[in-house]
Amino acid sequence: MAKEHQIISRPWILEAVPLFVVVLITAHVLALVYWIYRLATERPPPRRKAH
Repeated sequence: MAKEHQIISRPWILEAVPLFVVVLITAHVLALVYWIYRLATERPPPRRKAH
């Protein structure tokens, strides 16, 4: 006997949630890397000697 595969139709929004989570995590990781890069390459303001 062959088993019939039952296709469960889920709303498209539930199908898109894992992809959306992955995209959000990727965006946050890229933003964090960019922020650290900006901090690492930031030049200090020139110091003026005050007399």
